[in-house]
Order: sequence, then C-alpha cells, then structure tokens
Amino acid sequence: MTFTSPAPTLTTERLTLRGHHPDDLDALAAMWAEPQVYAMIGGKPRPREDVWIRLLRSIGCWTAFGYGAWVVCDRVTGAILGDVGMLESRRAIVPELTVPETGWALSAAGHGRGYAGEAMRAALGWADANGVPRTCCIIDPGNAASLRLAGKLGYGSVVEGVYHERPILIFQRG
Repeated sequence: MTFTSPAPTLTTERLTLRGHHPDDLDALAAMWAEPQVYAMIGGKPRPREDVWIRLLRSIGCWTAFGYGAWVVCDRVTGAILGDVGMLESRRAIVPELTVPETGWALSAAGHGRGYAGEAMRAALGWADANGVPRTCCIIDPGNAASLRLAGKLGYGSVVEGVYHERPILIFQRG
C-alpha cells in the first residue's frame, strides 16, 4: 500500500517541512531518546510505542482537523531534524486548552541553529493563511530556549498550568 500524507509540504531557506510518514519512526524514536530533547518535554525518554502513537496522531490531525504537525528535514541532506506544528492533543491540562496547541521538538543536532524558529515561522504562516490564527503552546518553566522562541513567535498572555502533576506555562497567540 502506498501512503500519501495529507499535510502540505512547506519549504524555508534551509528546511523542508513535510507530513509524517510511517517510515519516520526510527528517526523520531532516536530523537525522543536524546536527553537534550526530552529533558524539558516530560523529563524522560519516550518509548518507541509512544513515538509511534505521536506519529499517527500527527497524521490523524491533518485528516480530522485540516491542520497538524510536520517533520522538519534539512533541505540539503534530507536528514530528519525534528517535528513542529499544531495538534489537538486533548491533554489533561489544567486549565484546559481551548485552541489548537503548537509545539516544536528538534534533535540535539538541530539545537542552537535557529531551525525551530525558522520551521515554526513557516508553520504559523501556513496556519495564519489557512484559518488557524489562534493557537497556544505549553512550555516547561525551566526551558529558557523555548520561552525565548515563544516570545519571538508572538506568544504571550502566559497562564500557569499543571500537566502530569508538573507546572507548565501556557502561552496564547492570535
């Protein structure tokens, strides 16, 4: 069976954002096993099974809601650097999220190069042009890099929240 992603492909100066594909599992599982990735996103490595469910959720969001996440790839090498985009996670967060959630996670190889900002500007540009102008993001209070990026992307109106019995910050955009 041939799989075709429902996600549009976006390009930036250095990156290609494309829909998730089942073949991405190994690269994404390796990324979610990197301490630099999970340290501020849950605090523990994600089991391969959870990465698979996350991958399928990304595909499903495009089908069910018309928006979702993208795999971020280096335009020159094609290497997977991470994923970014929007999702309907229906997380058990207090307070409840009422608009689509955005998120970004890049492998350690992609840290410190501005890739997350470049990818998220493309994703949010797509969202703004396609009827998804209001989004939120959740960030661990200790994640200084993501806190800076959220501000640069126009996220503000911070609210303190709780997710999995840990404090989080919820930011709104739009």
